[in-house]
Amino acid sequence: MAEELMLEVVTPEMMVFSGTVEDVTVPGGDGEFGVLKGHVPLLSSINVGEMNFTKDGKKTYYAVGEGYAEVLSTKVTILLETAERSDMIDRARAQRARENAETKLAKLSKDDHDFMIAQAALSRAITRISVSEK
Repeated sequence: MAEELMLEVVTPEMMVFSGTVEDVTVPGGDGEFGVLKGHVPLLSSINVGEMNFTKDGKKTYYAVGEGYAEVLSTKVTILLETAERSDMIDRARAQRARENAETKLAKLSKDDHDFMIAQAALSRAITRISVSEK
């Protein structure tokens, strides 16, 4: 079994995190999954949601956008559209985004293309609010 688990979290703008961790939990395309050292290799899509990892016994939380994860026995690489650490989220801004999305959804028909866009915005805002509380 591997001695440690290396985690790299990358967005188009920057390396969000790089270091060894005890575990990582990711909102995968087929549902949330956790990774410990020695995990069997896999590739997964990532959905909008909450990602967290444990380092030195302390959990760190992120609100993440869509992306992909590559899991190897000693390394997890996560490529994301967006990633915001819980203590960096502007809760008031996220709340405004939630209210704006709810207002748009109330005015749109489910058949309208913009309905799906507003639904995605609402999902991101709810995730950011939830993660900001951790």
